[in-house]
Amino acid sequence: MTVGIVMLVHTALNRAEQVARHWTASGCPVVIHVDGNVANRTFRAFRETLSDDQRILFSRRHRCEWGTWGIVAASQSASEMMLEHFPEVSHVYLASGACLPLRPVQELIDYLAARPRTDFIESATTADVPWTVDGLDEERFTLRFPFSWKKNRYLFDRYVELQRRLGLKRKIPNGLVPHMGSQWWCLTRQTLSAILQDPERETHDRYFRKVWIPDESYYQTLSRLYSSNIESRSLTLSKFDFQGKPHIFYDDHLQLLRRSDCFVARKIWPHAERLYQAFLTDGSGAMKKTEPNPGKIDRIFAKAVERRTRGRPGLYMQSRFPNHDWENGITCSQYSVFQGFSELFENFEPWLAKITGTRVHGHLFALERAELAGGQTIINGALCDSAAKRDYDPQAFLTSLIWNTRGERQCFQFGPGDNQDINWMIARDPNAQVSVISGAWAVPLFRSNRNFADLRKEAARLQKIESEHLNILRSPYSKARIRIWTMAEFVEAPMEPLQTILDEIGQVSPRRLTEAPTMVNLEGFGQFLQNLKNQGMHPYLMGDFPVDRGLSDAPKPARKPYLMR
Repeated sequence: MTVGIVMLVHTALNRAEQVARHWTASGCPVVIHVDGNVANRTFRAFRETLSDDQRILFSRRHRCEWGTWGIVAASQSASEMMLEHFPEVSHVYLASGACLPLRPVQELIDYLAARPRTDFIESATTADVPWTVDGLDEERFTLRFPFSWKKNRYLFDRYVELQRRLGLKRKIPNGLVPHMGSQWWCLTRQTLSAILQDPERETHDRYFRKVWIPDESYYQTLSRLYSSNIESRSLTLSKFDFQGKPHIFYDDHLQLLRRSDCFVARKIWPHAERLYQAFLTDGSGAMKKTEPNPGKIDRIFAKAVERRTRGRPGLYMQSRFPNHDWENGITCSQYSVFQGFSELFENFEPWLAKITGTRVHGHLFALERAELAGGQTIINGALCDSAAKRDYDPQAFLTSLIWNTRGERQCFQFGPGDNQDINWMIARDPNAQVSVISGAWAVPLFRSNRNFADLRKEAARLQKIESEHLNILRSPYSKARIRIWTMAEFVEAPMEPLQTILDEIGQVSPRRLTEAPTMVNLEGFGQFLQNLKNQGMHPYLMGDFPVDRGLSDAPKPARKPYLMR
């Protein structure tokens, strides 16, 4: 008793020859099906090369195209030849020309001999399989697919839509419960012959010819009718990426393949010389006799898929960059945005840097240049202070800054006079801590020596910009930690909001804040706002800022002491 190998060969015929000889050297007969798309001259040369091995036969050829009946027809023809010419075969193992035995063939023979009535085929109902990617589940069994999914995608999709709209459905033959699974199986002679010699085979074949990807459902469904003992798993290690494409194994996957304990792996890169050398000629390097357990490396593949699809937080990659909301976190770490603070306080940036130990920048998105901390012109990651380069992609500038300075919290100033293209990104970023003193942009105008007509026009422009920014920050789509104070309420009691901000950032010294940074002189600011109102411009973002604030805030004379009798 032995195992027969059915090989479906499409490309890399030299590697298929090498693997076929490896199978027959251990006593396993091989029937090879060569894709009908391979040129006849190439096929004849390949067959002539293997003509010296009497245990290798070639079956009738079919054209094989992904997702069509040709692959099933190829396996049927090769399996029929196997059962007819090699009566000593107890199991038939379906493999491809890109498959590579990972363990000594005798171990596979012994393994199957100990399980003479067991069929190894992944077989599950459509409700139980989670691996279909961008495809059809139940509908692959109830619709018709006369057009190729790869060559005529437009006609394929339109015909599917038409059938759905008209409510057209095919009838599943009586007695069949559709199952799906890996196309790489190992069936007993009894089960396989029952499928191929079934009196209803013509009916079954006619039905599955119009099923989408029948090689993943034909044997998986019919084996349920005849098998007395199914192990719903494949003995072939075959992994797929998030797009449903098979992983290709290269030379640097040698140790990974050894850890799987599987008998066969696909898909092997044709030029992986080290893999073919190690597994086909190095008997001493064979793995220990253990139960195949591809789950041992599933964690590695799952991690690879996650890295491929999600990447590292805040690090953009080609596979995700063009797709909105595909990012794994907009930025990689937390940062703070201050709006209105540098306008209200003198030397706010050095004060904040000293008390928190963070890197505090000026207005990173100022129109003239990016005001990097300490007056630098270039910073980590070769990011320069050029406004033109920054504004080519402001979002990328900020994410690159946060990524290249990870491990050190970044703080920067922002305001209505800056480039506003970054607003939505900051608002949507959970890593952002945004603190706003609304209306503080008016302080530099108040302290400037400009014509009042110009001030009024500029104030109206800045207020409109900040109002739109505040609407974004208050949007239900905002995920940043946002705090907004009007200038009037902040000036009344600045210590508490400052302490809240510093607690969240983390101070160098955990002691309570005892002294705030020096506030600019606001004497006459209330009157300035009143003058804007008198000229028809309503500065509402500052809050209720009284005209006589300077007088009301002046210290009152101490009352004379008196004695109680």
